[in-house]
Amino acid sequence: MKIIDNFREYMVNNEFVINIYNDKINIINYTSLGTIDDNKISVNSDDKNILITGEKLVLKKLLNDEILISGVIKKIELR
Repeated sequence: MKIIDNFREYMVNNEFVINIYNDKINIINYTSLGTIDDNKISVNSDDKNILITGEKLVLKKLLNDEILISGVIKKIELR
């Protein structure tokens, strides 16, 4: 039954994840958004705060537990 346990863990994963790509950041399992403008976006989870600064920042995807931010990303701060 190891396969079923692995599948269940994959489907119910609540881990806060940040994926960084060229001019994009994908954040999974966030709890709320703070500041949102074209130079700064802050994203909160239960125990972390991420501050993204740059230029022309845009929310490309906004779901209940996942966001995709694109633009000229200059700095990512984990607080």
